[in-house]
Amino acid sequence: MHENTEFSTSRDIEVIQIPSGTKIMIPTGTPGVITQSLGGSYTIATNYGLSRVAEKDGDALGLEKSEAQAATSANGAKDGEISDEDVWNQLRQCYDPEIPVNIVDLGLVYDCKLTKKEGGGTRVDVKMTLTAPGCGMGPAIAHDAQSKILTIDGVDEADVQLVWDPPWNQNMISDAGRMKLGMI
Repeated sequence: MHENTEFSTSRDIEVIQIPSGTKIMIPTGTPGVITQSLGGSYTIATNYGLSRVAEKDGDALGLEKSEAQAATSANGAKDGEISDEDVWNQLRQCYDPEIPVNIVDLGLVYDCKLTKKEGGGTRVDVKMTLTAPGCGMGPAIAHDAQSKILTIDGVDEADVQLVWDPPWNQNMISDAGRMKLGMI
């Protein structure tokens, strides 16, 4: 992984500030440190604060294109059938940029429904929440989840809704998530 790797940006990059969710440009030559590299994005610390960098912009941090980014989608559908497990596996690739645990093990995903469409293809509807209702990263995390779901062969529609009921609490974290966070 790339955690604790120092860098100096090689070009201007658009990032999403954490936790506000505001998009800003970080200019060429900005020094920083990669604090998290999970789920196809990077969390960086610079004099602009914490920010999330898309995988496609990893080169600006001095990183080579990842195998996941370089490969074409080979996800999901065996024999044309998409399973719940295919979707849950993709959701396990989504991370809160401040917490090194995926959104499934954090207990943020409340519901996942697959619907076969009459003309073919599958629609996936997900309801998820955040650890804090005021987190500006919600739209970015939901978009990340939607994008990952849409990489599954046979899924042609995905809708990820942020919901607040029931409110999230630490008891919703899975045992695997608790272990990763040192809570067990």
